[in-house]
Amino acid sequence: MSDADSFIDEVTEEVRRDRMYLLLRRWGWVGVVVVIAVVGGAAWNEYRKAQETATAQQLGDALIAALDPDAPADRAAALAQVQPDTPGGAAVRDLLTAAAQAQSGEQEAAAETLAGVSTQGELPEIYRQIATFKALLMQAETLPVADRRQQFEALAQPGAPLRLLAEEQLALIEIEQDAPDAAIDRLQGILQDAEASVDLQQRASQLIVALGGTPEPAPGQQG
Repeated sequence: MSDADSFIDEVTEEVRRDRMYLLLRRWGWVGVVVVIAVVGGAAWNEYRKAQETATAQQLGDALIAALDPDAPADRAAALAQVQPDTPGGAAVRDLLTAAAQAQSGEQEAAAETLAGVSTQGELPEIYRQIATFKALLMQAETLPVADRRQQFEALAQPGAPLRLLAEEQLALIEIEQDAPDAAIDRLQGILQDAEASVDLQQRASQLIVALGGTPEPAPGQQG
């Protein structure tokens, strides 16, 4: 390499360094801001998570304390004093309250409490469906069978979280309406469903036998 080429390379490198230093002086603060934002954002997320965890623990402690009394009416009264900060927490409190009300014989009040949960659109679907399902069970003696069937059919739609439990209740309604063959067919469908729990399969099998049928589990479930 000639002396001229070497001199040109050195000058070029100096120019590059000068430009880099100029850019750092002019825009270096942007990098600092980005670092502060990233670190600050991470710290805020950790703080928020810690606050949410603390809030959940406080709610859990309050609910456990409210469930301590032996008398269901006292439990319901204690639960009414718990004030959750989130819709989900309020839904859990109300589900527990409804159970205590039902145990104390206040079926109508329990159904009203559950109805309040089932109509809260901001809640996840699982909360609303559990509330609807429990309310229907509580109203088995008072709600017309056609209304119960219609609502359980809505809960039994494909993909619904309580689909199989609703199918079981529909089978019981068919037994109630003196339609044992339809009930057996529905119960066989539960046995064939891969998502059915062991307990649900056992109940379905027992009902099928009681109705004079023969349980037909899915091939992979046969012993």
